[in-house]
Amino acid sequence: MSLFERTVRDGMGRTGKYTSGDTVVATPGIIDPKEMFPDLFTHPFANTPPEFPEKVRWPKPIQYTGILNALVGEKPDGSEDSAVIFPGCHTLFDNPRRFTELLIALKEKYSMDTAWYAPASALPSNAAILIYCGFDLFDYRAVDLMTVRGMFCTPDGEFSYDKVREAGLCTCEGCRQNDLGLHNRIALETEIATARWFIRSHVFREFIEKRTRNAAWQVAVMRHLDATPAFSEPVVPIVRSTPFSANTADSLKRVEVHRFVDRVIERFIPTRTDTLVLLPCSARKPYSLSQSHRKFSYAIQNRAHELILTSPMGIVPRELEAIYPAGHYDIPVTGYWDREEREFIASSLARYLEKHQFGRIIAHLDEKTRLIAEDAAARAGVEIESTCANGRPTSPESLRYLEESLAGVRKIWPDAIRGTLSWQFDTDVNTSGLILKGRRGRRKVMKGRNQMFSIDESTGLLRPTMEGWGLVGGRYHIVIDDFIPQGDVLAPGILDADPAIREGDEVFVTGPRAEATGKAVMGAKEMMHSSRGVAVKLRKVKKG
Repeated sequence: MSLFERTVRDGMGRTGKYTSGDTVVATPGIIDPKEMFPDLFTHPFANTPPEFPEKVRWPKPIQYTGILNALVGEKPDGSEDSAVIFPGCHTLFDNPRRFTELLIALKEKYSMDTAWYAPASALPSNAAILIYCGFDLFDYRAVDLMTVRGMFCTPDGEFSYDKVREAGLCTCEGCRQNDLGLHNRIALETEIATARWFIRSHVFREFIEKRTRNAAWQVAVMRHLDATPAFSEPVVPIVRSTPFSANTADSLKRVEVHRFVDRVIERFIPTRTDTLVLLPCSARKPYSLSQSHRKFSYAIQNRAHELILTSPMGIVPRELEAIYPAGHYDIPVTGYWDREEREFIASSLARYLEKHQFGRIIAHLDEKTRLIAEDAAARAGVEIESTCANGRPTSPESLRYLEESLAGVRKIWPDAIRGTLSWQFDTDVNTSGLILKGRRGRRKVMKGRNQMFSIDESTGLLRPTMEGWGLVGGRYHIVIDDFIPQGDVLAPGILDADPAIREGDEVFVTGPRAEATGKAVMGAKEMMHSSRGVAVKLRKVKKG
């Protein structure tokens, strides 16, 4: 019997361990298929590629001992095998759309605690994208074939060994011994280990955006996956405590970006006011800590709802500026936004203006950004006014115009608690009586003497107490079986979970014998389709 259990997930990339008999493999990792799955080599036509002509396929579907053929069908009833093989997947690399479509179709058929084996496919130059696609097990056959062909394998591609032999490109043990085969195997092992490290560091997507640049088909696969959010979004964490690096145009397509903006438009409830001020972003995050935004706040004096225009986030309400990824991203500052960036900002702002009707919209923006805002206003059928006199929003003259334009406007108090709860839990909470207390790093939300929420300063999210969940309502609940959880809740003990739950979400756990509050380690889909692994890390348990 085999067993797979993932430990850390970053999108579809994941680390874990695959156990087969006495053999344990850290995943993603390399196996000896003859040792792990010996009967793979005993069936003629057992590993024919996906597009192989049907008439020459083996006449009967073959299931192997310890591993299932992903192309054949569903798991047999009663099967405890927890690995599948995608035979011949490398034959589809030249057709990335077909590869992605077939991968998604096959992934949807099997439970999420199944290990995926890509035979004869992994090279140092493509291992990262295969891991990003959700493959866990690999072998040496592809690099060994490159050795036979006299090719020197690197993460940047394969090169003639005769041409690079004297270049000193590598100092591994294989190169010191002038052993091409050993070098190629070490290069593959190193690349897979590197991918494991980036997954554990929760910056795997940034790593992928760098690695895929060497092959057009890999970029295409990444973009096809970005274009299918129904498949990829449920497994992408809702927050990370690590920086969000937006160094390529593909960062605009990331799940985290579109999910943030969609929630801003569809969930977020802004502080009630008739006046909106559009502001430029700043290099420092959260924006309110920057010198420029301190000047803006002094001029506005809480007399308007503030909305920051930025790339790649599109639009960021002041109330949500500390939430991941709005408070965590970094982007090259060049003073130039390309057409795709301008379109994303304009379309996001237009949707926001259509959703929330403001009597006045003030654009305190430089000329280039103001043109984007005017484009969005035209789409939404509204008008905007500008308070930037000389193209410099922070100039004394521009700040004076901004302040004077708000003369006589009633002051408001931005309700960051209500705004965050609406974005985080898709609920409208009556925040009257709630008070934010404490210094940054130890802030909490109180109602009288009762603590309702604490603030996770690393992500910007609110962490409800038992009393706080009473305000949130029935969202983000998990139902467990008849037991009292001790520390963590494992996936097999979960009976039901709110489909909106993603890894990193705050959740409320209820069962016949206990209630608890904690953080999801799996998304709802993975919780409900896994037979092992930690699903929720608990902070507090209350016996029923």
